[in-house]
Amino acid sequence: MGLHHTELPDDVRARLRAGTAIPAHPLALDASRKLDPRRQRALSRYYLDAGAGGLAVGVHTTQFEIRDVGLYEPVLKLAAETTESWSSAPTVRIAGLVGPTAQAVGEAEIARGLGYHAGLLSLAALKGASEDDMIAHCRQLADEIPVMGFYLQPAVGGAPLSHTFWRRFAEIDNVIAIKIAPFNRYATLDVVRGVVEARAEDRVTLYTGNDDAIIADLVTPHAWTRDGETVLVSIVGGLLGHWSVWTKSAVDLWHESTEAVMDGQVPLELLALGTQVTDCNSAFFDVANNFSGCIAGCHEVLRRQGLLEGIWCLDPDEGLSPGQAEEIDRVYAAYPALNDDAFVAENLSRWLDD
Repeated sequence: MGLHHTELPDDVRARLRAGTAIPAHPLALDASRKLDPRRQRALSRYYLDAGAGGLAVGVHTTQFEIRDVGLYEPVLKLAAETTESWSSAPTVRIAGLVGPTAQAVGEAEIARGLGYHAGLLSLAALKGASEDDMIAHCRQLADEIPVMGFYLQPAVGGAPLSHTFWRRFAEIDNVIAIKIAPFNRYATLDVVRGVVEARAEDRVTLYTGNDDAIIADLVTPHAWTRDGETVLVSIVGGLLGHWSVWTKSAVDLWHESTEAVMDGQVPLELLALGTQVTDCNSAFFDVANNFSGCIAGCHEVLRRQGLLEGIWCLDPDEGLSPGQAEEIDRVYAAYPALNDDAFVAENLSRWLDD
């Protein structure tokens, strides 16, 4: 039997619906490129203590290759156990679901069995398939677990998806959210339009994954005309690889953005801060080299803070690009208020304690 969103704990549903900050969880490896459970737990503890309302595990930032080395279930289990033992606050647990239908369904079954509340559904493996085939795939996954859609940017394997696709996707009853991450304003609007046309805005919650426009997404209302009336839709939270680093500051920025929207006044200073966040992302995600060092860049920040021992990835050829470390140096120096080094230093030994 699959899990329907109405069966989720009320406090978890409420937190997801209201919006929250959800880091995309990295993978902690040792020098032999094996899972380092101690530091993997420490990362989860860091995010929870920083105020994150959820964890996304088995997603791009966790490295898709975990499936090839038998780490998908162990890593998901470790994060689930840590959230249960470390925090009493409602925490939305989201598992990445990838691959062809049979693989993705198998992952959904694993996630559901480990107590995950939703699956973040990547369609990269179906690139080139018809819209009908993609929707059929999504429906099968929604039969297993509540689904969070994922508009993945093409630079890292995503497929272009029309507003018609997003309308049909949002019509699926067990779809509860969409992570919008095409790094493209037109494509972002396609998602919002699709949700409104599906009349699903009261069920499908929108999260930004646009690391190049985080603050702008959080403070911008979207007004659409439907049946002669204006429908207002907002992106209320974020599920971001960028938020896997400097997470305490990211949570604070999410709160600040949310409060500005509630007040009906978005300060220019907050918009300016948004451009600084984007500049930091350019260094962490290695925009200069078409995102080739995006995972290693996040690892490097966590290494500097002591959360990770090194920047090792499962793929030995994956690392920092030439000049990327210097770019991280630059944004560290330019925007000292955006890092959370003091918060990490104060708590690191506790997070690393077995």
